[in-house]
Amino acid sequence: MNWTSLKAPSLAEMEAMAHENFERLPETFRKLCEGVIIRVDDFPTDEVLDEMNAQSEFDLLGLFQGVGLPQRSSQDIAPMPNMIWLYRRPILDYWAEHEETLGHIVRHVLIHEIGHHFGLSDADMEAIEAAAG
Repeated sequence: MNWTSLKAPSLAEMEAMAHENFERLPETFRKLCEGVIIRVDDFPTDEVLDEMNAQSEFDLLGLFQGVGLPQRSSQDIAPMPNMIWLYRRPILDYWAEHEETLGHIVRHVLIHEIGHHFGLSDADMEAIEAAAG
């Protein structure tokens, strides 16, 4: 392998990776995610870091922003779209320190953040990840 030509994925490449991983999730799970927007940014905003009481900008790999399904009501007035943020630099940092593939880490963070959308347990998320693996 020619290591001199390898580079970290760009924001667009990591977003494409996230969407490819999303497409591999079980169809019944994906249908429930209709309208969820997946975005990649280098780091969380300062406001998000403060809100999450993060010690460092590398502490968060991803974030679900919006109203999760368990909290939704028929009385809701046109809410902002639900979004899942994946943070490229913290994910790359995590990848550098662990034995997992980058694709596996992106899939794990994506499933974990979608799990917040549904109010799923860790066991439920592990089962979905196993089915997508």
